[in-house]
Amino acid sequence: MNIVFVEPGFPANQRRFVHALVSVGATVYGVGESTDEELGEELRGSMAGYYRVGNVTDAGQLTEAVRHFQQSVWIDALEATIESHTLPAAQVREATGIPGTSVRTTWLCRDKPSMKEVLRQAGVPTAASAAVDSSQEATEFADRVGYPLVLKPRAGAGAAGTVRVDNDHQLAGALHGFGESGATSIAIEEFVEGHEGFYDTISVAGRVVHDWATHYYPNVLEAMRNRWISPQFVTTNRIEGNPFYAEVRALGQRVIEALGIGTSATHMEWFNGPKGLMFSEIGARPPGVGCWDLYSASNDVDVYREWAHVITHGTPDRPMKRPYAAGIVALRPDADGVVTGYSGIDEFMARHGEWVLDTHFPGRGTPTQPVEAGYMANAWVRMRHPDYDELRHLLDDAGRTVHVYAG
Repeated sequence: MNIVFVEPGFPANQRRFVHALVSVGATVYGVGESTDEELGEELRGSMAGYYRVGNVTDAGQLTEAVRHFQQSVWIDALEATIESHTLPAAQVREATGIPGTSVRTTWLCRDKPSMKEVLRQAGVPTAASAAVDSSQEATEFADRVGYPLVLKPRAGAGAAGTVRVDNDHQLAGALHGFGESGATSIAIEEFVEGHEGFYDTISVAGRVVHDWATHYYPNVLEAMRNRWISPQFVTTNRIEGNPFYAEVRALGQRVIEALGIGTSATHMEWFNGPKGLMFSEIGARPPGVGCWDLYSASNDVDVYREWAHVITHGTPDRPMKRPYAAGIVALRPDADGVVTGYSGIDEFMARHGEWVLDTHFPGRGTPTQPVEAGYMANAWVRMRHPDYDELRHLLDDAGRTVHVYAG
């Protein structure tokens, strides 16, 4: 197969997708914003062609690049793995006659209010939500649904830009903030209580062939707002034969069918609480924050290669036997500024080093990133263990033992 891959050079893990496609026999043509020098000899040499554009999210520029390749070879697929790249990629597929995820499906996976309306019509349990274009519409929604509520960008990814409000005063302040940022329409939702996790899949023609269930500790909004927390997410190896995960799997399959997802990776968020299991949102692309690295380590299988095998050959290659649970704990600096030092690393590694996959401890003088920047923004430790509960204890111990100092 001849596959065009969008933005092979940035961020750094994009190279994993290119190398995986090549490893299963695909011929890869890249479109990106990087120069050949920035790509480097290894990545550039692995691709049969590369077309540089000024902006990969500009569907016109992306179309020009794809048509350039189509003048000399048949293009079988166009793949994009970054959230902001998915919609222009879908638009270019339809403009150039390349099969794959449609504009409609991609739009539904990007626009949260539209997504949830379609899913409610399909009987998928999800929070009350709406797209609002004015403070009056937001106030009317609050009067109808009640507090607490969550406000977020209509096409945002993860918790970026998400705000919880508990009363009229907080709602007014949040709306003012969105207005100042230039937003003309936002998503407003009922706040759903419960434990938060995510369900990731790779599907073929709408049928899930690989899947993983992962848990947040604590929930994302709390984790991204409190510096003292060392948050985790942990993928379980107990998915098989478990009634709760059977429910998660059934929910995910219904979402894939309702949104018309065919052959694609997906990333779905869910809550489980007083109202039962409820769907939150989906991206028609792989998860971020190194999740596939954890899935690979927990199964002793290269998940990037599995994705590539599905895209190229239409079938998975190796099963997920789940010998390990795997997770990450984020270690926040005690202040903003630059890293000044660490304590507890040697102590922690002496106790649990055999279960550590890898670590990231930015050197002294490295500028810190804000808490809300995410799980890999500053220091972190990734681990695996055959027992899920024991892994949770190990990650907790990392959060208690290792301290990051900054100022």
